[in-house]
Amino acid sequence: MPRPKRGTLQIKPRWKKLLTGYAFLSPFLVLFIVFTVVPVLDSIRLSFTYYNMLEPARFIGLANYRILFLDDDIFFKAIQNTFIFSLVTGPVSYMLSFLLAWIINQLRGKSLFAFAFYVPSITSSIALSVVWLYIFSGDRYGLLNHWLIDWGIVSEPVLWVDDAKTILPVVIVVSLWMSMGTGFLVFLAGLQNVPKELYEAGAIDGVGSKFQELWYITVPFMKPQMLFGAVNAIVASFGVFDIAVAMAGMPSPNYAGHTIISHLYDYAFIRFELGYASAIAVVLFVLTFGLGRIAMKLFSSKDE
Repeated sequence: MPRPKRGTLQIKPRWKKLLTGYAFLSPFLVLFIVFTVVPVLDSIRLSFTYYNMLEPARFIGLANYRILFLDDDIFFKAIQNTFIFSLVTGPVSYMLSFLLAWIINQLRGKSLFAFAFYVPSITSSIALSVVWLYIFSGDRYGLLNHWLIDWGIVSEPVLWVDDAKTILPVVIVVSLWMSMGTGFLVFLAGLQNVPKELYEAGAIDGVGSKFQELWYITVPFMKPQMLFGAVNAIVASFGVFDIAVAMAGMPSPNYAGHTIISHLYDYAFIRFELGYASAIAVVLFVLTFGLGRIAMKLFSSKDE
């Protein structure tokens, strides 16, 4: 075996493999740090200042958080609406995405069905709101009101997007219809990668029905996809904005459709109080990060 020449730098195979991995990962790390980590840290810094884009940021300590939690009633209304929305759309969209992917995976022409369910999630929210505003129009010409009056269920039109009691349910329905997005595709891809040998072994061990296969074989094998889908559902449910504004306006009647993102948008891009908006963003970040960690605890494997 030839000896290495003197003066050449010798790198152990383990370190060489590690450095090679980091070299391939470096473009993503640079972009992640520049466009994610730095903005988050800068938002935390701005949350302790008064900043209106016209004057230099002025440090005011915890004043923004004191106003946010003690004096801002609209923020608590936004928190309430967002949590109600998330508690409904998060679990329901998550289970719907998985169950529909599971059903479609057993059908012929699964690609066509997958495309049909995925298209609404990539269509513009503003474009889709035109269709849904026709369905939920508050006059007799609205599709839903027309059906309800013809069937004798109601005697006069319901103001679906003008009544504070019905705005949030309407937004929830539309959001659920649009929720078959990335998580749905990940579930479908994960189902197609479950080895058939596992189902054959399960049949030998007494696993007979499709639901037993789902519970004892499919779900345990798909924990990484289940984790991704859970985090994706949490982020999507807390990030609702476009549909709420398109359906109910900005602000909505009696702030019935006002969410955390709507509140953030109001202070950041309408009032230009970026310090206060940054405080709202930090609270939203803490909420989504905390719920994401809980999802990781629930779906991560014990040996990881």
